[in-house]
Amino acid sequence: MTEPTATVFEIVRGTTHDGPGMRTTIFLKGCPLYCSWCQNPEGIKPGQEIWWNEYKCIHCLACQQVCPVNAVIEDDKGLHIDPSKCTFCGACVEECPTRAMLYTGQDWTLDQLLEEALKDKDYYQAFGGGVTVSGGEPLMQSEFVMKFFKRLQENGINTALDTCGQAPEEALHSVLPYTDHVLYDIKIFDSALHKVYTGYTNKTIIENLIYIADYIRKVNQEKNRGKNQKMRLWIRTPLIFDITSTQENIDMIGRFISNNMLDVVERWELCAFNSACKSKYKKMNRIWEYEDYKLMTQNFIDTIKKYVLSAGIPSEKLVVSGLIAKSSQ
Repeated sequence: MTEPTATVFEIVRGTTHDGPGMRTTIFLKGCPLYCSWCQNPEGIKPGQEIWWNEYKCIHCLACQQVCPVNAVIEDDKGLHIDPSKCTFCGACVEECPTRAMLYTGQDWTLDQLLEEALKDKDYYQAFGGGVTVSGGEPLMQSEFVMKFFKRLQENGINTALDTCGQAPEEALHSVLPYTDHVLYDIKIFDSALHKVYTGYTNKTIIENLIYIADYIRKVNQEKNRGKNQKMRLWIRTPLIFDITSTQENIDMIGRFISNNMLDVVERWELCAFNSACKSKYKKMNRIWEYEDYKLMTQNFIDTIKKYVLSAGIPSEKLVVSGLIAKSSQ
């Protein structure tokens, strides 16, 4: 039998914001959404990609010389790869002496990834953490995630699923029984606007969230579940200027949470905008329309908090993460 594999584009150790405690976060490649502000553009496409890091490049042009289809182009903007020609043969990656050319993803078997995650088991136990699988959208590789989470739980490791919610219900059916914590994105509540900025309406996302809330409610009512064994649900909303951070959007999301699942949602996390990912777009030869946007100020964040509280969300359930600029005087 062929061992299951997953395509991973990043593994980050020691994270403290992707679930409770200190965690290892594993980012799986592939996402059905195409959010215009995406912080991980290398995680959108399920298949392999190659990117170029200009700061490591010595312009030896070895990559261009070995490319069998002439897909590596050099112009006044530097090196870039013509996606209409590239066959992802890897010749440029293998030939590059400084590793300026790299694949954006790597395939891991279940055993390999489990071994990697278990390296930090002592830290998980010491700081109440575990392993979070994020993306991209991890439910695009739901069978692997289900088996991975099952193996982690067998080793006493807490599991967290970080999902955008755009996934078949069957994927949730398979993964949730082995999930201790769900981090769930609600970006835009207006379905038409959601499609404009992400490529999909939010119909499936809202339906799946209601299903997850009901599932967690039922599981946590089981008599054999102690306080520390309860499933948790965190809602996350990225704050994007004039799109997700409007009073109307925050109010609609807040009232939806308040009216439907306040008993289940442990916290609502507002993720303040930052442009740290712009170097990724440059590596992938893509234009990012938010490149010149500034950090949000504390005054702006304080205004958003007022919207949240007025929508009926208790202050103890509200968390703001990310860098925030000092408010202008």
